[in-house]
Amino acid sequence: MTIELALNKVLLENYNKALDLEGFSGERLANRLAAIARIGLTTDGGSCRLGYSREERQAKDLVCEWMCEVGLLVRTDAAGNCFGRLGGMKDDLPLILCGSHIDTVPNGGHFDGVLGVLLALEAVEMWKTTGFRPQRPYEIVIFSEEEGSRFNVGFVGSSAMTGALPDDGFAKLTDQEGRTFASAVEQAGLSLDRFPAARRDCSEIAAFVEVHIEQGPILENQGIPVGIVNGICGLVGLEMVVKGLAGHAGSTPMPCRRDALVAASRMVTAIAELPPLFSATAVATVGQLNVFPNGANVIPGEVRFSVDIRDIHAEALEKLAAQIVEVANQIALDCAVAFSWNQTLFLRPVPVSDELRTWQATAMRGLNLAPFELPSGAGHDAMLLGPHMPMAMFFVRSKGGISHNPLEFSSLNDCAVAARALSRFLKLVSASTSPI
Repeated sequence: MTIELALNKVLLENYNKALDLEGFSGERLANRLAAIARIGLTTDGGSCRLGYSREERQAKDLVCEWMCEVGLLVRTDAAGNCFGRLGGMKDDLPLILCGSHIDTVPNGGHFDGVLGVLLALEAVEMWKTTGFRPQRPYEIVIFSEEEGSRFNVGFVGSSAMTGALPDDGFAKLTDQEGRTFASAVEQAGLSLDRFPAARRDCSEIAAFVEVHIEQGPILENQGIPVGIVNGICGLVGLEMVVKGLAGHAGSTPMPCRRDALVAASRMVTAIAELPPLFSATAVATVGQLNVFPNGANVIPGEVRFSVDIRDIHAEALEKLAAQIVEVANQIALDCAVAFSWNQTLFLRPVPVSDELRTWQATAMRGLNLAPFELPSGAGHDAMLLGPHMPMAMFFVRSKGGISHNPLEFSSLNDCAVAARALSRFLKLVSASTSPI
């Protein structure tokens, strides 16, 4: 059985068709989730659609086809972000932007990012079925390279759209195969030199809303299908380089070694122990580690690794990042190796608009569900847009809290609730013709 048929079957076999309300179609959503799942399928049954890869482009093209079929005006900007526009009754009003990303981690699941894009499209399908047209223009967005798995820098598309590109424009970035960022985007039919042209006047956007799987266990533990995000954690990304001296594994005495991997391993252990000293909600992760020359009989001469640091408290986040660098420096001195580091990302915690949260709560009550708020420990494109415009997020319950894993799963019943909550929320936002 193909992954498309298997996922479709799993989604639909326990689906309550009575949830096909207000124009929502569980079968349509299941078919689309399954169709995208086959693009970049891994041997473990997961998804691999890295940023600016052929697979990411193929998935974007498929969604763009669906957007065209429903009558949206579709375009792609200079950074590869895709947009589908539905005109409003008052088309000169600032628009509502809704969407997410479609790229994945190397062996991820089939819901992260994708569900938010497809529910943004499902809202239009629901309105078309019921004859609703929004007061404000409405746009769906598919952001490019959110995950950052390929070049260790995420939120590329949303950074370009908000004018938050780094000074060097990612020119120095390379992936694990040595391919430059510039060559990767060229292969995707884009030009790195033109990325700044993706910047958009954010005053033309009234609000941004993103639906995303929770990627954690809180909603499942509470028995709640959909939650309202009240804030997104800040994120500091570091790239660390440890340089020792490569040598023969058999003929170099232990006291004479300058083993870069031994030093790096001590840093990794220390990093895991530091977060609780600064905040109960702080976390730090070493997710990538590359050893050079990576020979079985060679003492490692160089190690490069990433550090992902997050917290919802800005002050604790900054202090933790500084302490991680300080501790790594001291370990390097103790091990007689060279150490350098580079900050690849800094995002402050982003609150969610109070007014939008009020409308989200109204939408949830309209479905006879008590509003439940929770913070987001994961970063999202919404955190790039939040400083520039009112922003809101819905979370959909994740089975087992699992994400970035082929086992990632959200039931179609929960997706149906999220679709109706989103549609009702968007109608409330659209009906408000005053500044949000």
